Amino acid sequence: MSKRIIHTENAPKAIGPYSQAIEVNGMLFISGQIPVNPQTGKIPDGIEAQTEQVMQNIEAILKEAGYTFTDVVKSTCLLSDIANFKAMNEVYAKYYTKDCPARAAFAVKDLPMGVLVEIETIAAK
Repeated sequence: MSKRIIHTENAPKAIGPYSQAIEVNGMLFISGQIPVNPQTGKIPDGIEAQTEQVMQNIEAILKEAGYTFTDVVKSTCLLSDIANFKAMNEVYAKYYTKDCPARAAFAVKDLPMGVLVEIETIAAK
């Protein structure tokens, strides 16, 4: 097994003892991304803007590892309120337009830093 740690300055730094992503045997496991702008450290307001920032963070990690959204096979979307599902889904759908990945989406009690959405991603080549 070959394991590669993925890190980019174009996505938020880990806020705990974990890596942004790990690649192993042609699979990329991206830790749950929250909507922190890596340049400013700020969190945008609203579910649409937060989902957009999360997807940009995921895209930066995919790119650093040599993957694209077409390589994504599974996403897990965590929402602070299931009422935000439709708005999150509309932004998410801009990034997956064909052969969409498998996905789970559900509401949780709280998310880190009080954000509205967190998305973890698995990609494969």
